[in-house]
Amino acid sequence: MNRLGIDIGGTKIEGVILQENGSVIKRERIPTESHKGYQHILRQISKLYSNLTENTDPPSTVGICTPGAISYKTNRLKNSNTACLIGQPIKEDVEAIAGQPVAMDNDANCFTQAETSLGAAKGYDLVFGVIMGTGVGGGICFHGKVHKGHQYIAGEWGHSLLHPGGNLCYCGKHGCVETYISGPALEKRYYELTGESKPLKEIAKNPPAEWEVEFLENFGIALSNVVNILDPDIIVLGGGVSNINFLYEEGSNSVRRYCFNDTLDTPIVKNKLGDSAGVFGAAYLNL
Repeated sequence: MNRLGIDIGGTKIEGVILQENGSVIKRERIPTESHKGYQHILRQISKLYSNLTENTDPPSTVGICTPGAISYKTNRLKNSNTACLIGQPIKEDVEAIAGQPVAMDNDANCFTQAETSLGAAKGYDLVFGVIMGTGVGGGICFHGKVHKGHQYIAGEWGHSLLHPGGNLCYCGKHGCVETYISGPALEKRYYELTGESKPLKEIAKNPPAEWEVEFLENFGIALSNVVNILDPDIIVLGGGVSNINFLYEEGSNSVRRYCFNDTLDTPIVKNKLGDSAGVFGAAYLNL
């Protein structure tokens, strides 16, 4: 049984066909070229699908990883950095291309699915996947399958309230987790403390003490709330912020301090699949 996954990104669309054991049969990337509009993106997906399925057995399952949240009422994107996708019937249109039913989910859920099926969380029953990059998102896998929740917002810890009345978030609320521990938020805070602009990768090499203490405190409080509610078997970190090494020791200690327990047995680990998570997770959505 072959699985086909498609990851629709802002700059590229990636596709993969996997054997049942997860081995790659074919993998390809083509430019999204979103400035040319929604119909052009569909043509790019169709081209990619044809390239992947040429001279291979037809896929038994097809999944799509999308940028942005999916409305549980319409099953369409309700926000996305690729604005031309918003409100479009992309699931139905890809089903027409593939000639079969298609599963669709957002990038955080696909990340969690990929790490559960093939990556750092393989073999664990209850997985919380964390994305900390341009934004902060999350996903839940239970017994190997993504749990979306009644309103498709399960795992969205990035828009939990961290500091009432705090930083303004694009969602309209003040004090969301995302406004404190996303990549841009951390770079902004560094500038406020030092008057100097630096990319996060450079900041993390020699962070100011105040910046690091604040970051660890915010990370610990925010993630401890997830642990207290969900009590996952493992937490997998992804996104650019996950490359900061102190999150796996000092960060874990900070989470432990705020947990409703005298210890923290939940491993907090780095992802294994990196940029491949979206397309691999899409391929495994139809479990």
